[in-house]
Amino acid sequence: MPAKKLSERKEAWFRIVVLIVSGIILSIWRILIKILVIINWFITVFSGKRNKELADFCEYWNTEVYKFMRYITFVSNKRPFPFTNMQKMSKFEK
Repeated sequence: MPAKKLSERKEAWFRIVVLIVSGIILSIWRILIKILVIINWFITVFSGKRNKELADFCEYWNTEVYKFMRYITFVSNKRPFPFTNMQKMSKFEK
């Protein structure tokens, strides 16, 4: 059996571990994001401007969920958090 085929097979099995570990982390993180969305909504309504720090923090979650879905659906082999470093895909728009 070629090494690349064996490597793809191992990567496919490892997706189960990623699904469990990252899935739990992202699910817990989603609860925090929902709370932050409500807080940022109130901040925006009462101050007239969005909170950049809260929006940036939420963007980390958006990016990791995107990477998670791409990995689990075999679109990419780039693993999500906590198996790689976190990064944002987009910037705060004024």
